[in-house]
Amino acid sequence: MLGPSPDAAPTLVLLHEGLGCVGLWRDFPDRLAAATGLGVFAYSRAGYGDSSPVPLPRTGRYLHEEADEVLPAVLDAIGLRTGVLVGHSDGASIAALHLGRRRDRRVRGAVLIAPHFVVEDVTIAGIREARRAYESGGLRERLARWHADVDVAFRGWCDTWLEPGFRSWDIRDDLPSIAVPVHVIQGEADEYATLRQVEIAQLCGGQATSTVLAGIGHSPHREAADATLDIVASFVAAALARPLDAPPG
Repeated sequence: MLGPSPDAAPTLVLLHEGLGCVGLWRDFPDRLAAATGLGVFAYSRAGYGDSSPVPLPRTGRYLHEEADEVLPAVLDAIGLRTGVLVGHSDGASIAALHLGRRRDRRVRGAVLIAPHFVVEDVTIAGIREARRAYESGGLRERLARWHADVDVAFRGWCDTWLEPGFRSWDIRDDLPSIAVPVHVIQGEADEYATLRQVEIAQLCGGQATSTVLAGIGHSPHREAADATLDIVASFVAAALARPLDAPPG
């Protein structure tokens, strides 16, 4: 937790990627707190970072479980009064699911960085490449610096997404129920997704806007940190200034 506490100011809640954790946000939370003057809260989901391990294999609905069960409990535990979700990759999907499957009046908007709404061929190809790097290319050693049980972190993500049945994973039906503004930040050179994800975001029931960053891959907050911070800070200010029950658009 950085900056003001949830009882003193709005809070930005960071939801990490499928191989991420608190530490892998690097200096982004500090810079976000400085840029907005708001509280910033980040946590490592179970199976990641220094959080408790999880039994494998994960279920094909593990992202739904995080959105429906874990995230609401976390927001209750920190005493969130009002704020914005900022999710990256899997974390962006969790944020979208949370907002689409319940009306959480504490959450005034969401920034979705490199979200997944459906599984694409490029997604599977990118994960297969990550598996090769993990097994023989040094990725395991790099990730082991950040995760107490690196095999649980990696296999829980990789093996689940590469399960044949997971190819039909699709959360488009949940998007029209989102009642708050969302902003998608997508790298044009994302190795795990195409701009189809940006197009799908228009299904969101709240106002949906987007920024596509030329030449940027799957991690805009690291590859184009200054631009991403500016986008997030601007969106957050507008979302928090918007009347609570303003109509979409």
